[in-house]
Amino acid sequence: MEFSAVTAHAKANVYFEGNVLSHTIIFSDGTKKTLGIIRPGSYHFGTAAAERMEITDGSCDVVLDGSTATETYSAGHYFEVPADSGFTITVGDGLCQYVCSFLS
Repeated sequence: MEFSAVTAHAKANVYFEGNVLSHTIIFSDGTKKTLGIIRPGSYHFGTAAAERMEITDGSCDVVLDGSTATETYSAGHYFEVPADSGFTITVGDGLCQYVCSFLS
């Protein structure tokens, strides 16, 4: 996955004591994505806007808020999270890389 003609923020978004890191990119139309990496562990994120999480490397297990079902996602797959919700993401081994798109 490659993005052209974007503005990249050099300062990382750091979560969970550095176990989840991302960088924001802004497109010419003002939309943004974050490109990130998740180290092994389990982390809960809340969402203000709806999101699409595309896994670009590695794998993870995800439980959406309000559900008890665990779904596994690997490179080339994605999941969507509604606005004003959240999800728990677990990486068991290695690293999980992702692209997060903020949906309108």
